[in-house]
Amino acid sequence: MSQAGTTLANYTGRDRQLDPKRTAILVVDAQNAEITPEVQELHPGFYSELRETALPAMRRLLDGARSAGAEVVYTVIESLTQDGRDRSLDHKLSNMHIPKGSPLAQVIDEVAPQGDEIILPKTSSGVFNSTNIDYVLRNLGIDNVIVVGFVTDQCVDMAIRDGADRGYYMVCAHDACASYTPERHQNALKAFSGYCRLQTVDEVLADMVATKG
Repeated sequence: MSQAGTTLANYTGRDRQLDPKRTAILVVDAQNAEITPEVQELHPGFYSELRETALPAMRRLLDGARSAGAEVVYTVIESLTQDGRDRSLDHKLSNMHIPKGSPLAQVIDEVAPQGDEIILPKTSSGVFNSTNIDYVLRNLGIDNVIVVGFVTDQCVDMAIRDGADRGYYMVCAHDACASYTPERHQNALKAFSGYCRLQTVDEVLADMVATKG
């Protein structure tokens, strides 16, 4: 199976149109922890890509998906406790802790939830491993999951692979994702492309509009 460059070819069986009523946008870790001054200093390229490309694309996807009638679900890294005793071992060993109720756990304003859209806090890389998202999506009648967020080669990657294994039709809207370097972002897309359809935000919206019409 060819995965040449950034052409991001569509594969047999991964070309379905998206019924908005059975589609959810999963926004992964688009939270204030990713736009702190520390992140800007350590990863200026990532910060610029997030601000100039990924967040505007994500906002466009959310606006279009909501208009079409799709669900929007968020996950953020946030402990269930103040001291983080509920965190996964990996997060403890990595010294990764965002206390319950911290402003760093809040979704970035530009792509904030609307109305009663669901936010699921997690304490692992994989949202399917440390939240009840599978139960929630099935109760919502969701078959298709469009993943966007940060970072591409970590939590986005995990969401796509785990969702595929659980029987969801997974799509990565890759221009609404970013990682700490362009190389990491592109390598991740190549690595998990066998588990999902890779599309731009505009391509995803075209599929939903065509189905709605």
